[in-house]
Amino acid sequence: MIFKVEGHTLRSGLLAFALALTASASFLPVESVHAQTRTLPDFTDLVDQVGPSVVNIRTVEKVAQRGAGNGNGEMDEEMQEFFRRFFGQPAPGQTPRQGPTPKRPQQPQEEERPRGVGSGFILTADGYVMTNAHVVEDASEVMVTLPDKREFKAKIVGADKRTDVAVVKIEATGLPAVKVGDISRLRVGEWVMAIGSPFGLENTVTAGIVSAKQRDTGEYLPFIQTDVAINPGNSGGPLINMRGEVVGINSQIYSRSGGFMGISFSIPIDEAIRVSDQLRTTGRVSRGRIGVQIDQVTKDVAEAIGLGKAQGALVRGVEAGSPGEKAGVEPGDVITKFDGKAIEKPSDLPRLVGNTKPGTKSTLTVFRRGASRDLSVTIAEIEPDKPAKRASDRDEPAPKPPVSAAAKSLGLAVSDLTDAQKKELKVKGGVKVDAASEGAARAGLREGDIILAVGNAEVANSREFEAVVGKADKSKALSVLFRRGDWAQYALIRPAR
Repeated sequence: MIFKVEGHTLRSGLLAFALALTASASFLPVESVHAQTRTLPDFTDLVDQVGPSVVNIRTVEKVAQRGAGNGNGEMDEEMQEFFRRFFGQPAPGQTPRQGPTPKRPQQPQEEERPRGVGSGFILTADGYVMTNAHVVEDASEVMVTLPDKREFKAKIVGADKRTDVAVVKIEATGLPAVKVGDISRLRVGEWVMAIGSPFGLENTVTAGIVSAKQRDTGEYLPFIQTDVAINPGNSGGPLINMRGEVVGINSQIYSRSGGFMGISFSIPIDEAIRVSDQLRTTGRVSRGRIGVQIDQVTKDVAEAIGLGKAQGALVRGVEAGSPGEKAGVEPGDVITKFDGKAIEKPSDLPRLVGNTKPGTKSTLTVFRRGASRDLSVTIAEIEPDKPAKRASDRDEPAPKPPVSAAAKSLGLAVSDLTDAQKKELKVKGGVKVDAASEGAARAGLREGDIILAVGNAEVANSREFEAVVGKADKSKALSVLFRRGDWAQYALIRPAR
C-alpha cells in the first residue's frame, strides 16, 4: 500500500515513522526542549559554595588487650601456668623457676583501633563542627579533616543520643561556616543535595528530592525523608537546599541490605540547632517531662467517648508525684493540646514537652468523660524511666455480689474494691473484674482489671456500675475505661450479633 504525505510518496512501512516525526515537530518545538533543559537543577555552584564547609570525621577507640606476652618477651602468668599444669614443663623459651611462681600484677594493655568514618559540617567560624552522636560514640579520639586536607584533633563538646546530634570542637579560626536554612520553607518535591564521605570516599556529592516531611521514626524527631543516596560514612553530613542552606543532618537509611535503597532520613536543622546550642552551653541537653504514659487514640474509641476525631494522646498511666499527677491528669484522659498546640498523634506530646524548659508553667487541654478542660502543669526535667510498680493482689477480696443481668449481658462479673485496694491503686472508686467472657473477653478485658468508667460515666462501686450499664443502649458498642496494673486504657464492648 502507498500513501502520500505532504507531496511525498511513502510506503506503508515508513508511514508510522513519518507521522511520529511530524507529531514530534509540532508538539515539541526546539525552544521548549531547551526550556526544559534549563529547568533541570545545576548543583555545581552549590558544591563550590558549601563544599568547603563539609568535613571528614575519623574516630579511634582504645580496646583492652590481653596478649600472649607482657611486652618484654615473656608470657603472661596464665599461659605459663597452662604449660606447667598440662605439659609438666615451662613454656617454650621460658626459664624454669624454682619454688612457687611469684604473683606479678598484670599490666593492662590498650590498643587503638579505627572505629569508623563519618561526615560533619562547620557550624561556626571558630571551629564548632556538627555531626551525628553515633559517629563519635565511644570514640577515644576524633580526627577532623577539612577539604583543604588540614587535619585537627577534635574535642567532643557533647552528644545527645535521643536526637543523634553531636558537636565537636577543633582549634581553628576563619573557617567557612554553613548557612542555616528555614525548615518551614522546605517543600515535598524540592531538590536537595548531600555532601559526605560514603564508604570513606571524601567529598562525594549526591542529590534527590524531599520525599516527605514530619516522618515519624523516632521519639523526639520528625525526620525529613529524601531519596538522596546516603550510605555508611554519609552520617553527620549536611542536607542542602537549592539556596545553599543546610536544612538537615543526614542520619539514617532504610535498608534491607545495608546499602542505599532509595529512602534516607535527615534530622531537621532547627531541631539540631536547638540541641547544639544546649550542648555548646552546658555539654548536655535538658528536656521537659510531665510523667505520663501515653498511647494512641483509635477511631473507634474516639467515636465511643465523644471525641469525634481520632487525635490526641491517651493517658494510660500517671507517675506518682509527677507534674502530671500534681496537675490533676488522670488515667483515661486524652491530651488534645499542649500550650494551645494541637496534639494530632501521641508522638507530638513528648516532642512539645521535651522542648519546653524545665520549670515552665504550661497548659494541658484534656478530654475527660465527654468534656474538655484545661490543667496547669509545671514542667519537670526528664530523668531515666522508672520501672512500673504493680498493684498487689494479696488483699482479701470483698464479698462478690451475684452477677446481674446488665453485667452478664456484657460478659462481666464485677465486685467492689476494698479500701486497701483503692489506697494502693490511688483511685477513688471503681469495680474489679472477677470474670470476663463473650463481649468483654473479645474486647480484651480480663480478671483483675479495674473498671473506672463506663460510657463516659465514672463508677464508684458495683451498684453504680449496674445502673450505668442498665441504661446503656444494648445495640451500640459501650466504651469502658479500665486499669491494668499501673496503666489505663479503653476497651469497646460490642453487642453480640
